[in-house]
Amino acid sequence: MLTKWFLWMGLTMLTGSPLLSLVLLAGLMFAADRFTLQLFPSPVRAFKRWQRAGELAGTILTNTHDRRARAELADIRVGQKRYQEAVDLLRPNLDAGDDDVDTLYLLGVAYLGAGDAPRGELLLTEAERLDADYRQGSIDLERGRFRLQRGELKGAQEALERFLQVRQGSVEGRVLLSRVLDKQGLDVEAKEARDAAWREYAIAPRFQKRRDRWWAWRARPSRPLTYAAVALVMMGVGAYLTRYLPTHDTSGPYGAYYDEPYAADDVGGDDAE
Repeated sequence: MLTKWFLWMGLTMLTGSPLLSLVLLAGLMFAADRFTLQLFPSPVRAFKRWQRAGELAGTILTNTHDRRARAELADIRVGQKRYQEAVDLLRPNLDAGDDDVDTLYLLGVAYLGAGDAPRGELLLTEAERLDADYRQGSIDLERGRFRLQRGELKGAQEALERFLQVRQGSVEGRVLLSRVLDKQGLDVEAKEARDAAWREYAIAPRFQKRRDRWWAWRARPSRPLTYAAVALVMMGVGAYLTRYLPTHDTSGPYGAYYDEPYAADDVGGDDAE
């Protein structure tokens, strides 16, 4: 943290602008993250998904009956939380006879996200009937997530506990369960769930830590918030101190000699003689 502060101070002294220095520092941190922890989302991956979505949308405009393109684009829209668009894309597939587990699951999640809980729950139940262990309990994970959003705490707890029986090392599942327990007033149990989520994160392999890092920080929110608060305080102190740094005298060494004496003597100009 001190390193970042000194780096920001150095950039401020070079550029003369605290705001520009902050932008440059953010760019440097993002570039460093790409080669180390990869905490921030990849702009290349996001661009590729955006580009692929555009290609699929063009394909569907050309051939509205391309169900494979509809399914792939709907998956992208669900990932972007554009649930109603995903429903509009996948509903024709279901009407055309695509009742496989992938379509039922994805359309169920889309309906839940769009606010149509009865249809979403029904489709997830049908998907579970076809494959109870689909994607290692992902059906129960989505049930728990959206039930929590709707305030159905008992149902959310049951779904998340079933999910954690299948995928015991899930940091996300434990954090969601802790939120359910918090809303039920079970503070001790909620804290135990958060502690368990952090333990699972601590012993996870590196590739899994990269995926679960945001959920792990939600399990221990005091850590990132403390870091952010310290960073803001240091940046504020740095901005205050830069006001008192020595600045370059643009008038030059002879500026005072040429300005003030002539200004005092030449009161009337040539007409004063």
